[in-house]
Amino acid sequence: MASCLGLFIDNNLIKYAKVSKDHDRLKVESFGVEFYEKIDVAIKKVIDETYSYKTPISINLSNETYNYFDMFALLNKKDLPKAIKTEFEALCDDKGYNPNVFETRFALVDNPADKEKLKVIHISSNKIDLNKRVQEFEGYTLSGMYPIGMSISNLAELKPKESYLIVNIEDNTTIITVEDQKVNNVKTLDIGSNDFLSKLNLKENSYSKAYEVCKETTIYTSEGKNLGGEESQSLEDIMPVLYDIVGQVRKTINETQAKFSKIYITGTAALINNIDLYFEEYLEDASCEILKPSFINITPDMNIKDYVEVNSAISLALMGLNVGIPGMNFKQSSLKEQLASALKVDIHPDKSGKEKKLAGNLLTNDLSEPLDKTEKALLRVVSSILIFFIIYCLFAALINNQMENKSEEAQASISNTNAQIQLVQKDNTQIKEATSRYTELIQNLQEINDKIADANSTKKAIPNLLTAIMSGIPDDVQIVSIQNTSGRHIEIVAQSTQYDQLGFLRAKIKTDGILTDVTSTAGEKSNDIITVKIEGELP
Repeated sequence: MASCLGLFIDNNLIKYAKVSKDHDRLKVESFGVEFYEKIDVAIKKVIDETYSYKTPISINLSNETYNYFDMFALLNKKDLPKAIKTEFEALCDDKGYNPNVFETRFALVDNPADKEKLKVIHISSNKIDLNKRVQEFEGYTLSGMYPIGMSISNLAELKPKESYLIVNIEDNTTIITVEDQKVNNVKTLDIGSNDFLSKLNLKENSYSKAYEVCKETTIYTSEGKNLGGEESQSLEDIMPVLYDIVGQVRKTINETQAKFSKIYITGTAALINNIDLYFEEYLEDASCEILKPSFINITPDMNIKDYVEVNSAISLALMGLNVGIPGMNFKQSSLKEQLASALKVDIHPDKSGKEKKLAGNLLTNDLSEPLDKTEKALLRVVSSILIFFIIYCLFAALINNQMENKSEEAQASISNTNAQIQLVQKDNTQIKEATSRYTELIQNLQEINDKIADANSTKKAIPNLLTAIMSGIPDDVQIVSIQNTSGRHIEIVAQSTQYDQLGFLRAKIKTDGILTDVTSTAGEKSNDIITVKIEGELP
């Protein structure tokens, strides 16, 4: 009897369920919820409680991304993965991502709008996030990592040729569209139970108490009673989140041409009483109900809500038991696991020795005679050599495969690092350009300030100069012109009939400090009029 432990890991809690499979019969052996601050401690506690030391473990991905491509239905099956890879690389190129840092899987569904094409649901997850999660389970038998959007439909009872909507409200919300028993679309929302649990946690000062408050909360529809007290306060935090989620569900219904037979609600928010009635009230003509595992026989003494609480974990355990969509496992087998799988050979010898006789007769080409001692010894030697050769080939192939995988991971890491370096260099160049531009602007501003300061300084200097000159000019001297030729430089042209009067004017300008660095020409005489030019700088 095979069994698998499903763990759904959210930010503050782990939902777990250990499921066993005997032929087609499924049974949930143990389940529960564990709150944690240190995830490694919580994982150990869950494994101890479920006694799953060697039991295969299936967990959920975190932060996976869903993309959708259209492919020609007549495309060769061998060429289809290459074509999908090309589409994803083109998408990464448009967004500036390195495709080598992602681990990817895909599922194919029919395209009702175009029968000549297939719809590809493409899921990608960062390899660094995957490796971190794998390291958290070191020492345990981690066998599978699955996207919850592709596993939760395992629980629903889906009829052929009918459409369903599954709303999984965990920390984040996932809206899954199922058509004709196949997942057709997965929409992820950034809102979910974490939005109101974090607020309740602040009030209760305990995440586990906030979780219990959520379970005990009842939503009353428009025909219900008004609430007061603590339950009203919890609804103040819960209802805005549910209102946004209902709006997104309604938008999904309007965008889809199919008529949904039923809308299933699951996840942490499904524990809120009457949430199905709340959804049904706002989604007209829609039948809404809480998702219950279809393989569980409900009895009067059973609290089905306990199973609903761990729906996500049960669906992951079913994936580990090969129930659900194949090819969704993001966990890459280690060399040790691959080698153990390759060497796992069941030998069931027949007590009558018929197999041995048949093998010997085939080797000797005689079907009637038994094997003698020499033939037996020879058969043992040949068998040993053959087994050794097979083991050697398998081991060499696995080593080579692991080396290639490590090389790809190293190349992906190098490419990612180079891309980050290029971004840093680009930012550095932009900073230098901005610095140069700002330096130029500062210089221009300084020049303007200097000009303004110079203009302000000479604004009153010229009138003061004229006043000083007029107060001390001799009677026989006439000022022809006064010019401010450049900056603070002044040129004064004066005339007089007497040299000593012009000399007196020059001496007064210099002695009184009207100008500095005073110089003058020798004077030119014309028709008894002497003209001189006196130059100097404004003080």
